[in-house]
Order: sequence, then structure tokens, then C-alpha cells
Amino acid sequence: MCVLNQKLSGALKAIALLIGLHVPGLATTAQTKKPADYVNPFIGASTSEGAAGIYHGLGKTFPGATTPFGMVQVSPNTITGGDNGSGYSFEHKTIEGFALTQMSGVGWYGDMGNFLVMPTTGSLQTSSGKENGAKGYRSFYDKASEKASAGYYTAFLTDYKIKAELTATPHCGMMRFSFPRHNSSRIQIDLARRVGGTSTSQYVKVVDQNTIEGWMKCTPEGGGWGNGDGKADYTVYFCAKFSKPLKDYGVWSAEIPDGRSRKREDVESKAYQDLVAKAKISTGVPSSSGKHLGFFANFNTEEGEQIIIKTGISYISIEGARNNLSAEIPDWNFTSVKAKARESWNAALGKMKVNGGTDDEKTTFYTALYHTMIDPRVFEDVDGRYMGGDGRPHNSGNFTKRTIFSGWDVFRSQMPLQTIINPSLVNDLINSLVTLADEKKLDYLERWEMLNSYSGCMIGNPAISVIADAYAKGIRRYDVNHAYQLCKNTAEKFGNGSRGYTYESFGIANTLEYAYFDWCVSRLASALGRTEDAEKYRVRGQAYRNIFDPQVGWFRPKDKDGNWEPWPEEGRMKQWYGCIESNPYQQGWFVPHDVPGMTELMGGREKVLSDLEHFFEKVPENMMWNDYYNHANEPVHHVPFLFNRLKAPWLTQKWTRQICSRAYKNKVEGLVGNEDVGQMSAWFVLAAVGLHPVCPGDTRYEITSPFFDQAEIKVGEHSSKIFKVEARNNSPENVYIQSATLNGKPYTGSSIDYSEIVKGGRLVLQMGPTPNTNWGV
Repeated sequence: MCVLNQKLSGALKAIALLIGLHVPGLATTAQTKKPADYVNPFIGASTSEGAAGIYHGLGKTFPGATTPFGMVQVSPNTITGGDNGSGYSFEHKTIEGFALTQMSGVGWYGDMGNFLVMPTTGSLQTSSGKENGAKGYRSFYDKASEKASAGYYTAFLTDYKIKAELTATPHCGMMRFSFPRHNSSRIQIDLARRVGGTSTSQYVKVVDQNTIEGWMKCTPEGGGWGNGDGKADYTVYFCAKFSKPLKDYGVWSAEIPDGRSRKREDVESKAYQDLVAKAKISTGVPSSSGKHLGFFANFNTEEGEQIIIKTGISYISIEGARNNLSAEIPDWNFTSVKAKARESWNAALGKMKVNGGTDDEKTTFYTALYHTMIDPRVFEDVDGRYMGGDGRPHNSGNFTKRTIFSGWDVFRSQMPLQTIINPSLVNDLINSLVTLADEKKLDYLERWEMLNSYSGCMIGNPAISVIADAYAKGIRRYDVNHAYQLCKNTAEKFGNGSRGYTYESFGIANTLEYAYFDWCVSRLASALGRTEDAEKYRVRGQAYRNIFDPQVGWFRPKDKDGNWEPWPEEGRMKQWYGCIESNPYQQGWFVPHDVPGMTELMGGREKVLSDLEHFFEKVPENMMWNDYYNHANEPVHHVPFLFNRLKAPWLTQKWTRQICSRAYKNKVEGLVGNEDVGQMSAWFVLAAVGLHPVCPGDTRYEITSPFFDQAEIKVGEHSSKIFKVEARNNSPENVYIQSATLNGKPYTGSSIDYSEIVKGGRLVLQMGPTPNTNWGV
């Protein structure tokens, strides 16, 4: 009887397919899913400190619509200001609007969230209000109605009975609002809106009965990135068109006294919000400028009537925004734009294909890959023009100008991933950093660049690593000699120098990282035949030895006179002792360029192996922020792969599989730390396919236990070459590599060179439940 029922069920499903009926669960079994079908933009979309157990919060991703490396991210914003980076947090119950620009996974107050659009009904409110406080134009929304996928977002605003839908092109956002029957429906745009503060001046002009244009200027005085300390200074130009004619429109303008502070805390204050709530409302005004300006258009709507607003932006000019819009969204076909966005994601995500694992695990993988393709975003208009660091327009010519370089994070996994699947993107980034230095007349490279601004955020010289790694891998379509000189200048300006160590508050972290970046300069110099420089920076790459104290058996900061700083009672477990966002136990493993030398200092292989195992075994089950292996933060991301270097590759296999399954989930709290502009996700993508570097600048990738049975990687830019990793007999229990072949021949190494990967081939790993301590050593 059971067999008969199964046969009937199969027949019914076949009939359903023929006549076009929808059968729950049928789509996933009857047709092959495409990569975009697995993307869940809600993974990591929370800023909750409570859930994270640390002020850094969780993933801080955004759920809105974007395209691969696009300039625009059309996304819901749930709260203004704070260290919420992306402007959105899943646990919030209200939406204050939908903005055109967002950052992904950053801490330090965040920025962007510009051009905030909100559909409303009833009387005009000029202040957004607060979720649990003063009322404003924000609205509660039906959580069950909230859906997000690659290139699309929707939610139902319950206060106004309005359905909001969002999609995007690289330079434009498209929003479709389905209104109720109402004689006072409205679309209002808060031009002052900015995550972490406010834009400091705005301008808007009604061009014709369907179009408005203008700009929003964002300066450090208005907070934003680092509450102003990030020095973000940019102007967003816009051209917005409404599908319904503007017959009843106007502006609101709040009187902001001269000299009043407008950073995050000030903008969030009741006094400031009261000023905005009492803003002067003017109707029929053809153009207006101000310090806190908004635009609104009123409509009579029928039940279910849809009004679309499509907006192009530019960081150069209104003309640039207008051209971007006409080039990318010439009509009003929301469905078509949504479909194109989705297909752009299928093409981008199609660079990698995994088989095996559950749907949840595939969703985790493809969403991680999706998050690695947000930044570095395009910074030029469709005609190749961009705003330079000198405040003047430039044309990119033979590369694509890009921005958002979270250097300290992304040099570790994100850029090494892109060298395999998107080498031209890495080439673009290097050109972008080099030309920015020229435009700003700087003789060094930016550490953390955002829209031409140099925040100096975090530590080290990460751009040197990216350039050295790219050059070693044959990615060289930039002025190599000029790039090298900038690397050298950067190492001289920010480094351990003649003293051989750094003595300020982050003495351990800086000394170790500067030593690595000096090694990168040495590698680049050697490749370019600059033997004197190569030797100089090779010696400086050994500076990590200068702060290792044999008495305590670990790295220890020194003062400016060369004396050891007092050793804390907690020892190397002391957070922030000579370190940034870490403790010496975590930071001390960062000698990626000289693992044998580090091992010798620490007492030899057996002692180091024992210490490393302890380092992992003390980690909490959920892998949230902790004092041991802290996957929530970047300094330790290479550490699981050190076991390979210590001739115990089975421990790399064990722990990378543990991290993949424990630290990454298909849920909102699915990232244990900040996404950090692609780094957290890039680590998973690489580890999950069984490859990851220890030392960018060296072309060696460590081999580890794949999370999936099969992975196909399209290597290069427009290449048909594919590198395959196959894990046979793979399972959650069979995590250990028993043997391997590369292109059909026995392979006994625990690493593989980049050159082998990018020429294509097949790496086959036989898996088992117990370690093979003879393989890979």
C-alpha cells in the first residue's frame, strides 16, 4: 500500500508539472536550483549586542537588494545611528524607510544609509521617530511578510497598509509601493538621512512632473564613519523619477542652529528630533536647499495601486546620476529589473558550485559567497567617470574604479579568494588604491578606504599584502614599479623602523603585523630584482623576534626605551594588552611568513602543537566571542591552518570542519562576528572547499577537509578552466583525509600552489573517520 501511495504521489506530481500547478516542495526536487536560489540575505542581519555577547554585535549585514559589487544597495533601515553599520537589525519591529546605500558588516558606527524613502498615508510626519519612543513616519511591519532574496526585498508596513518591494541595478534602485485606497497617500524622502549621523546639507529640485534631482553632502561634522573620526566626506547626487505625476508636492526643512553638533548622539537626542518634528513645511516649492531637508509627494490612490520610484545615484554629479538611471532603468518594468538582478547574481555565484551537504549548508555557502561580492563596490558611473581623491572628476580608462577597502580584514581571506575567481577585481582594487594616492598627493597606500576618505582605521599595511599577493600570482595590470614604491613608502611611514618594534598601545599587534608586511615588501622587491631592498625588508620581517620574552614564553610589548611593559596578572589572556580587539594569546600566532621561526621561539613543534590544541579545545561550543580561538575576529583566521605547517594536517582538518559547522549557520545569528566587508564569509567559502592560505604573498594554499562532497571553481576571469575538489566518502564523521590524487596521480602534500589551482584540474581526497597521520606530513 505504501509503495502504491508513493507511485500515485509521483504521478500526481508529474501531472501537476504538466498543468502548471504548484506543489509544496516540488520545485526543489523537480528542477535544479540555481545559486541565487540558495541566497538568504538575512544571514548575519543583526546588530544585537545581547546575542553576540560583545559590543561588536553580530554580522551586521543588510537584507536589501543589490547586484554584484554594485554602487547601490536598496535596503530597509530600522534604526538611525549607533554601531549598527548596515542600518538594519532583524530584531527591530519598525522600519523608518528604505535607503539606497549601505555598508556590509562594519562596526565603528557605520555610514551611508543615504536617500531614505518612506511610503506613508495620513498626516505628514517630518521626524522618523524611535522604535520605542517618539512617534514619527516610521512604521511597524509584518515580520511574516518580510522576504529577501538575491536582488529583491519586500515587507508590508502595517501602520500604513503598504506593501514595499525593492530591487536594484549597479547604479540605481527601484522601489515599488502598493498603496491602500486613500486620499492622502505619500512618498517622502529624508535627504538628511545617514547611518551614524546626518548629511550636513542637501538640495532638491523638481525638474518635471515626474522627476526630482539633487544632492546630499556628508561631512565628518555630520558623524557617520567612526562618528566623524573616519573622516568620511562625500556627496551623493541623485536623479529620481516617479511613475505617477507630481501634482501635490513640497519640502520640509528643519532649522538647525549654526554650530550645533550633528553627530550620532546629537541627532538621536530628543532635542534634535524635536527640531526635525517641527520642521517648516512648504508646498509647491520648485527647488530648495537646507541643513536638514526632506521632500514629499502626495497622491490619491486606489486599493492596490502601485507607485514606483526609480533612482540613479552618482558620486560625481547630477548629470552622472541621470545618465546612470537612463542607461540602467529606461522603463518602469520592475519585474524585469528584478529578474536581471537575480541573473547577475546567478552569473557571479556560478563561479563556484558545490554538491553534497544539506540545503541549509548550501544556503550558508552561497550566501557567504554572495557576501564576498558586495565590496569593493564600483565607484564610477556608467561612462567610467568617478570622483577622485582630489575632488575632481577622473576617467578610469582601463580599469574599474572601486571603493570600500576594509584592509585589515580582507587581506586575509577575501582578497585571496578573489585572486582565484575574480582576479580583475583585485587588479581594479590595486589600481584604485594607487590612483587614489596620486590624486591625494600621498606617498603611501590607504589602510581603510571609504569613498576616497582615509580613516586610518585599525592597524598595519594591508594594501602591501594585497599587492604582493597579486603580483606573486601574476595579477599585474597596473603600474608595478609605482605600486612597489608606494608599498615601500608605506612600510617606511608606518612600521617598526630602525627600532625594530612598535611601542605604542598596540605594541604586540603592530610589531607582528608590520613584520609580516615588511616581508611582503621583501618578496615584491625580490621579484622585481631589487636585491638590496629585498634583503633590507627580509631582515625587518624578523622584527617579531624583538618582542618575544623568553621569561614569560610569549610576545610582550616594550616601551620606547626598550624595557618590557609590566606583565599582567592574566598573562597572555589579557584583552587589549599590547593588542587591538584581541589578547596576546590570539595575536601572538600572527607570524604567517615565518612559521618555523615562530615555532622555534615558542619552544618547538611538540610544545606549540600542545598549546594550539589547548587554544581550540577551550573555545565555547557556539564559537561566539571568547579569549581563545576567537573566530569572531580576524587576527586568528589563519591559525587553524598552522597545523598543516606543523606537520599535523589532521588537526587542520578537524578544526576547520568544526568551525564551518559551528560558526556558520543558515539563520539570522548565523555569523559569530561582524561580516567585515566579506572577510568572515570568504573564510568559510575557502575552507568549505578545502583550500585556504596562511600567508598571502606566498602562493601556497593549505589543503583541508572539504565541507562538501564536490566543489567546482571557475578559475580566472572569463576562463573555461575549472578546478575541482572531490571529497569521496565524505560525511560529518569522515572529516580526515586518508589519501589524495591530483589529476589522477598520488598527491601527498598538505598544500597546493595557486598556479596549480588556476590552470584547472581535479584534486580527489579520500575521507575517513580517523586521522591518517602519515598523509600530508
